[in-house]
Amino acid sequence: MNNEDKKIQPETVSIEDAKTAEPAPESEIDTLRAQLSEMNDKYLRLAAELENTRRRSAIDAESRARNRAMAVAEKILPVMDAIESALKLSPDDGGIKSMALAMESAFAQIGITKIESIGTVLNPIFHNAIQMVDCPSNTDPKPAPNTIVDEMQSGYMFGDTVLRTAMVIVCK
Repeated sequence: MNNEDKKIQPETVSIEDAKTAEPAPESEIDTLRAQLSEMNDKYLRLAAELENTRRRSAIDAESRARNRAMAVAEKILPVMDAIESALKLSPDDGGIKSMALAMESAFAQIGITKIESIGTVLNPIFHNAIQMVDCPSNTDPKPAPNTIVDEMQSGYMFGDTVLRTAMVIVCK
């Protein structure tokens, strides 16, 4: 055997041979279509799962950031309480007034708002009634029952979440 005998001769196919070539059986085409459909379905499911994972991850990250901010805000509330107490004792002190304004401004920028209580009806979501008193009769108009007449400790909200309820005194 010489090298020329080992050469592979390309087969020649004529146009007539191609025309008479047998097409793939119908069952094979159906099988391939089923496989394609299955792969397409798997692809769509994986794409949807990836999108859901991204969405959940973003929500979780936002939730963790919000929880950290709320934890920091809760640590700052006693400072604001001390400033409010000092302001009640010395309402004319300019230094205390400026500290109170600075804290209120910082709270507003963070998204912390004070729960307004005095003159409103008791709402257990926002208020913690620590005492009930007889309604003062010398006020005009006389407060309705369950109306808050005094606030012992301010309550605060962070966005739409209650950080701390207000401790209040309620009219009987």
